[in-house]
Order: sequence, then structure tokens, then C-alpha cells
Amino acid sequence: MRNDAQTVPPEGLAAEDGPPGALVLRLSGDLDAAHVARLWAPALERVRAAGPAALRLDLSGAGYIDGAGLALLVRLRAEAETAGAAVELIGLSERYGHLLHLAQRSIGAAAGGTGRPEHRGAARRAVEGVDGLWRDVRVVVSFIGEGSLALWEAAAHPQGVRWKDVIAQALAVGVESLPILLLIGFLMGLIMSFQSVITLTRFGGEIFVPNMLGLVMFREMGPLVTAILLAARSGSAFAAEIGTMRVNEELDALSTMGISPVRFLVAPRILASLAVTPIMTLIFNFASLVGGALVMLSIGFPLVVFTSRVFANVTASDLVGSMVKIAAFSLLVGGVSCLKGLRTGGGASAVGRSTTSAVVAGLVLITVADGIFAVLFYYYKF
Repeated sequence: MRNDAQTVPPEGLAAEDGPPGALVLRLSGDLDAAHVARLWAPALERVRAAGPAALRLDLSGAGYIDGAGLALLVRLRAEAETAGAAVELIGLSERYGHLLHLAQRSIGAAAGGTGRPEHRGAARRAVEGVDGLWRDVRVVVSFIGEGSLALWEAAAHPQGVRWKDVIAQALAVGVESLPILLLIGFLMGLIMSFQSVITLTRFGGEIFVPNMLGLVMFREMGPLVTAILLAARSGSAFAAEIGTMRVNEELDALSTMGISPVRFLVAPRILASLAVTPIMTLIFNFASLVGGALVMLSIGFPLVVFTSRVFANVTASDLVGSMVKIAAFSLLVGGVSCLKGLRTGGGASAVGRSTTSAVVAGLVLITVADGIFAVLFYYYKF
């Protein structure tokens, strides 16, 4: 009698044979923590003992289902699937079906311990990686298209541009960065001239220092250093500002009102960068020439010699090439910084990650673009 009592299933659990090779488990009542604690072991033991080819979980008599009940369903499904049985759920309401799917994703790996789910997980991760890469490509292409359209509309219809925002961003990008720009330009011109004088003195070629300084600064260092400063200072600010708006759901509010975040936030920042970075490059070049002139004056050359050799060696094509470079750099830095801000995720550290990613991506794009320009200028004799 005692053994028979032990085999009686607990209240809320009924098992019976269904179609050939199938087992039907009926779960009734509220599947809460207290009830599931009594059902857990008997239900799993019944599935293991039967070894069915198919398992049907009848939940038409179940009431409230909490996390414990969902965990029991996930475990029963994993137990049957590990043995190669097909699982069918009957009578599960739609709202619990969604919760069961989430529970399956979160604890399904812990429910099964065989090697086969690991192989399926690796394949699934590979597929998800390819899908993620494809989504990233589509996002970038969509952003480039929408940004280009916004800039085209700004050029075709300037009266529709929010010029107050453009001016505010231009002040933040250009005017507020002038002190650091002047300091770095002056020091770089002074250091490069001083190091060149040390080397060229051995050959009596100090007179060629202005030639070298003007060519290097106008063709290469001016736009490159200005773009690096733009990425480090303004690009990080773009990503942080837009990323904070993303976290605070302000971008979602703009989209709800029918306002494109790209046209409302990105276009003014890119226009401001395009407007002020050529001026910043010229100021940087001027500061570097001042540093070089100071070195030449210190070794006994008059100022007129320095200026005449600089202007004789630097041509209009050097200036045009410098402006083309900095325009391309500002587009790349402004675009990628705003894109990183728009793609900011949730969480306290999301804005920091977006800011760091924007600076790194901007520096990489600047380097790659500068190499491409170097090759193009060489082959086209520009």
C-alpha cells in the first residue's frame, strides 16, 4: 500500500498514453512556485521513464503561470527534445506563449546539457553574426542616403535650414577650439623647423626650412591635425549629445512627431563642420608658420626671407588640395560621430561607449582617407 501511494501523481499532474509512442501530460491549477515544487520531480520522472517519441503538454486546465511554471515547461521540453521526442503544447494562452518563448531563450541552454544544443548554438551565433553585419551595412547605407539627401535639400532650399543651430554648432566646433588649435599649430611649426635646422645645418641648407615647412603644413599636416582635433573634441561631443538624446528617448519623440533625427540633428552639425574646418585649417597653418618664422629669426634669417620662400614654394594647388582634404575629413568625422550617437544602446555606459567608438572610428577613417588622397594626388600630379 505504501509503494502504491508513492506512485500516485500529485494533484495537478495527470499522465496518460496518447497516440502510439506519445505521452500526454496534463497540468492543471495555478503553476506557481509552491505548486511547481510538488510537480517538478514527478513530471520529469514520468517523461524520463516513458521515453516517448512525442510529448504533449496539455495546459487547458492551467490557471496562473509564474516564472517557476515557465521554468518547468522549459525543462520538460528540453528533457523530451534531448531524448529525440517532438513536443507539442496544447491550451497555452497567447500571453503565456510569449513569456515561454522569452524563458526558453534565457534558460534553455541551462536546461539541456548535451553536446547537440552547443553545436546548434554555434551555428545560430554564426548566422546571427552575419545577420548583424548585414543590418549594420543597411544602417550605414541608409544613413549615408538620408544624410546626403538632407545636405542636398539644405543646398537647394537654404531657407529651410535651421541656421541658429548651425551657427551654434559652428561656434562650438570652431571658435571654442581656437586656443588649442593655435597652440598645437605654433608648437608643431616651431618643433619641426627646429629639428629641420639641426639636420640641415650640417649641409648648409637652413634656407630650405621655409620650403619644407610650408609644403608639409599646407599639403599634409594642416588638414590632418585639424581633422584629428575635430574627431577628438567635436566628434566626441556630437556622439555624446545625440547618444544622450537616444537614451532619454528624445529621438523616439522626434520620430513620433514626424521629424527626421538626421535632418533635425545631424545636418546642422555636418554643415557647421564643413563651414568652419577650412578656416580652422588656415589658422593652424598660420600658427605653424609663426612658429617656423620664430626659429628662422633666432638663427639670423630676416622675416622677409622666410615669407618669400614660403609663398614661392606653396602653390595654389597645395591650398586647394588642403581644402579638399579637410572637407572630406569633416564629412567623415561628422557623419560617423552622429551615426554612433544615433545607434547608442541602453544602459548607463552606452553614451561612453558611443563616444569612444566615434573617436576611434573617426581617426581610422581620417587615416584611410588621407592615404587614398596621397595616392590620388601622386598619380594625378596634383
